[in-house]
Amino acid sequence: MTRRQSNNQWSDGIAAHPAPTKSAGKLLASIFWDQDGIFLIDYLPKGQTINAEYYLSLQVQLKDNLKEKRRGKVTKGVLFLHDNTPVLRALATQKKLAYLSFQCLHHPPYSPNLAPSAYHLFPGLKKQLKGRHFSSDEEVIAAT
Repeated sequence: MTRRQSNNQWSDGIAAHPAPTKSAGKLLASIFWDQDGIFLIDYLPKGQTINAEYYLSLQVQLKDNLKEKRRGKVTKGVLFLHDNTPVLRALATQKKLAYLSFQCLHHPPYSPNLAPSAYHLFPGLKKQLKGRHFSSDEEVIAAT
């Protein structure tokens, strides 16, 4: 019998497949960026969902990071583009964004040409992470 050195090995005419490795799972990141780059990445803790309270705390963090990392650039407010999920459309969210001087741009329900992350953020991230495998959330966070 011939033995192959790739994914399968032949043993007595029966293909033996290596046991699949368990994925590290999914990790949700909220990424805030502008033309100058990323200024805030927040990783959602395991078992938690993004609700209005969590999202509002992110907006306060975002405002603080903008003051620190974009000194002198934010003088009249922020034009803010986000999708149309219920948490983002909630009245409490809209009020908080107005309080923080964030002017929301309305995102059409389906508009691939108005999805800047799909064209400017994700391709570079995919290229950087291509072919890499991670065994923990910490490895993913360090790589991103």
